[in-house]
Amino acid sequence: MADPLPRAVPRRPRGDGDLPAPRPRRRPDRGRRLSRRGDGGHRPVSSFYDEVQEIRARYPEGSRSAALPALRLAQEKHGWLSRQALEETADALEVTPAFCYSVATFYDMLHLEPVGRHTIDVCTNLPCALCGAQQVVEAFESELGIRAGETTTDGEITLRAVECLGGCGYATVVAVDDRYRQHVRAETVPEIVEDVRG
Repeated sequence: MADPLPRAVPRRPRGDGDLPAPRPRRRPDRGRRLSRRGDGGHRPVSSFYDEVQEIRARYPEGSRSAALPALRLAQEKHGWLSRQALEETADALEVTPAFCYSVATFYDMLHLEPVGRHTIDVCTNLPCALCGAQQVVEAFESELGIRAGETTTDGEITLRAVECLGGCGYATVVAVDDRYRQHVRAETVPEIVEDVRG
């Protein structure tokens, strides 16, 4: 009986049969980037390089797991994650800026645009939506005089409607400067705003 599958024909090597050595992966050159003129020479968050190395030491060699805590650190130092902050974090972690950007865009707690001194994040995912998240957002908009995604004119408060904050059993959840408030209703919004401004 004939073999139903055709046999693979071995490939003949081209030329003398030797393959070129693989090129080494290019690592970001932190020194070169920081010595450039223009935006690349500014160092608003570079003082945290040693702190990022301490964070990296907690994870296995070559692991990208340190990206989230390093980005949180950069945001604490800089207030938000500018392009420059992402590049310097990437250099310190020895990853690409695109990787840091992908992490930053995934998590609502990381800010890619300037925010106010205080942030109010209202969860709008399904459990919170069923418990009145839209009314809570509207109450905040009315109380602050801004729309979700905006910052008050004095630069104090940024209001954001975000995806799941991980407190589905306590809907509606509102995070004020990363501190959670549970079972928030539209009636309690003025009290929250007063606490933030106080």
